[in-house]
Amino acid sequence: MLKNYFKIAFRHLLKNKGFTAINIVGLATGMAAAILIMLWVKSEFSFDRFYSRTDQIYAVGIKDVWAGSPVQHFYTPKPMAAALKTDFPEINHVTRVNKGTGFLLTRGETKLSKEQGVFVDSTFLKIFDYKIVAGNPVEALKNPGQIVLTRSLAARLFGDTDPINQSIRLDSTQTSTVSAIIEDIPDNSFMKGTAYLVPWTLMEKIGYSDDYWGNQSVQTYIELDKNVNSDKFLQQIKGFMQRHTETKVENFIAPIADKWLYSNFTDMGKPTSQRIGMVYSFIAIASFILIIACINFMNLSTAQSEKRAKEVGVRKVIGAHKGLLIGQFLTESILIAFISGFLSLLITQIAVPSFSDLISRELSIPFNDMLFWSVFMGFVLLTGILSGSYPAFYLSAFAPVKVLKGKLLHIQRKFNPRKVLVIAQFCIAITLIITTLSIRKQIKYAQDREIGYNKDKLIHVVDQGDIRKNGTLIKNALLQSGIASDIARTSSPLTENWSNNSMGWDGKPKDDNTIFARMGVDDNLVRTAGLQLVRGRDFDLAKFPTDSAAMLINESAAKVFNFDDPVGKTIVDGRNWHIIGVIKDFVQESPFNPITPLVIQGAFSGSNVTNIRLNKSIETADALSRIAEIFKKYNPDYPFEYYFVDAKYAEKFKDFQQLGKLSSLFSLLTIFISCLGLYGLTAFMAENRTKEIGVRKVLGASIFSVTRMLSKEFVLLVLLACLVAFPIAYYITERMLSTYTYRIQMTWDLFFIAGTGALALALLTVSYQSIKAAMVNPVDSLRDE
Repeated sequence: MLKNYFKIAFRHLLKNKGFTAINIVGLATGMAAAILIMLWVKSEFSFDRFYSRTDQIYAVGIKDVWAGSPVQHFYTPKPMAAALKTDFPEINHVTRVNKGTGFLLTRGETKLSKEQGVFVDSTFLKIFDYKIVAGNPVEALKNPGQIVLTRSLAARLFGDTDPINQSIRLDSTQTSTVSAIIEDIPDNSFMKGTAYLVPWTLMEKIGYSDDYWGNQSVQTYIELDKNVNSDKFLQQIKGFMQRHTETKVENFIAPIADKWLYSNFTDMGKPTSQRIGMVYSFIAIASFILIIACINFMNLSTAQSEKRAKEVGVRKVIGAHKGLLIGQFLTESILIAFISGFLSLLITQIAVPSFSDLISRELSIPFNDMLFWSVFMGFVLLTGILSGSYPAFYLSAFAPVKVLKGKLLHIQRKFNPRKVLVIAQFCIAITLIITTLSIRKQIKYAQDREIGYNKDKLIHVVDQGDIRKNGTLIKNALLQSGIASDIARTSSPLTENWSNNSMGWDGKPKDDNTIFARMGVDDNLVRTAGLQLVRGRDFDLAKFPTDSAAMLINESAAKVFNFDDPVGKTIVDGRNWHIIGVIKDFVQESPFNPITPLVIQGAFSGSNVTNIRLNKSIETADALSRIAEIFKKYNPDYPFEYYFVDAKYAEKFKDFQQLGKLSSLFSLLTIFISCLGLYGLTAFMAENRTKEIGVRKVLGASIFSVTRMLSKEFVLLVLLACLVAFPIAYYITERMLSTYTYRIQMTWDLFFIAGTGALALALLTVSYQSIKAAMVNPVDSLRDE
């Protein structure tokens, strides 16, 4: 019986090559898109879930108030780790992680400066058990003279030589011995990009560590005993920092496995929908694309029902019951699904490299994984059953007496399920188009936001080696040569916030927990960065030596301080700082969020970054070449590394632009699959009405009137799809944009563009077949065999 099913199925598919091809291409495209999305989803859900004790590892977070709004983050004070281990015996291990270390690594003639290193405690490899290639992980990070390398970094530094117990020079002052080699950190880890680990004791030795509870700048992770109830521990840790400091912040813990997908946590550790919302959105998109492809199959199968009606009638007359007919038609759909499935794997394999580049993460199809093949076969089988179920039940329900007499009353029904399916297809497509357009408009809106400073021809150089020691000499050389018009050294780049703290001032309300972003500067920041002064003046150490203890504040900070005139007032942050000016708010962090209250402290706060305003009259390439020579003179052991401020600012849009590209890609695929189905339906309809069209032309109908007759029904269906899609798209887009403070408002033009675009594409698709049918010579169409 099964053999007969497949024989008949192959004959039918070969007999109707055009419709078979449309079905296979549509299904294969939809399945390939779904596979790509699910590979990405699998990667998202696998983040930090591969440790042997993942369910015992937690990140320690802080619940605070910034600018009057509650926030949760995972940056903690450095002394917190030791206090946690002392206060809570149920913690097995605790480790701090301080990313961003950029030592110059020297081994013989090999020098590497762009590798990311991380300061960690000696317990790090006990908690996060990355695969050890060589060395002892227990002893690997105990003393300041040790270093742990990844396999790829070890190969670049030592080649085929065994690196264990070999020496590497860090910068020009410190020598470390390789104590262990670990496998490269996978892309689905919070440590992604890390090339080496250095002990926290080295950080203490070189003076980068401190015992100040007000500096929340490192990440802290704990491993709880397996018998500890995490919910009870969450309640115990709430008031931890309040017991050790004069603060009102509260602590919470979040599972390491949830930290990536749930970037925000509220209600003390309860995750909110941030990145996970995007993941669920793309799961929905994958489902919708697949559903649209299945709808195409259903539509084309039921559209051919008239051709197969007599076949069904004859089969029933000679004894075939409904179950056998359903089996036959499901076999056909499953066969198409399997052909489409293997074609989709080919499409996916071709598309994976480009898709990986688009999402900035390496993806691959796990061909060697039996679980993958089991899921894939189930996926294809389910797709075949889903796409073939309605046609199977529809076709098998024909009454033999009626169909053999040629009375297919269902054709005359005003309610046609095919119309509902076409509306559903275009409703999904239009919703995706509107969502994509809103994302693009939101990106443009944020990009056009007034950022508050001039980022053109502005670069910054982060301190390495002798830059800080020779900072004044470098600054003088750049200004005297005329390469730079202005220079200011700051404690962080203009586009990033590296430090924050609470402040004290006269009249501060007792319940005020505002955390201020803070930046240090030496001199001339307003002029160098192109900031806008609202009142007061810029830093000027030549005229006012006391500016080392001065402070600029932004407008948001001025609102929090609530002084009638902030200039001259004193702010307490470890020492007394006097305000010399107020600047307009500028975008330092996310361009989609409100401005954080910012204080810019004078030279006593220290600096790590040289900001250089290039001379407008000198070509940028020439200026950079001459600047490199000066830095090489005063910092000979290090390559000259610089960053354009406008490029760093553009990186803030990377994730949102990635989302926009993905939405655009899958919207186009949705429209393509929808139009493919529409093309098939129009071709079938034109074929069935060949004689009617011939008669109309003989009676004087023009090509335009015939085309209009064939196209009118589909145009109306697309218009109905618009009416259904618009409120759905509005709801989804509003929910998505509500997570951004600085956002667009939904306007009618987005709906107009999406609706007219979908209508134009549908009309173009339908018109091709309609015009083709209308141009057939009536002599040919009316000739009887």
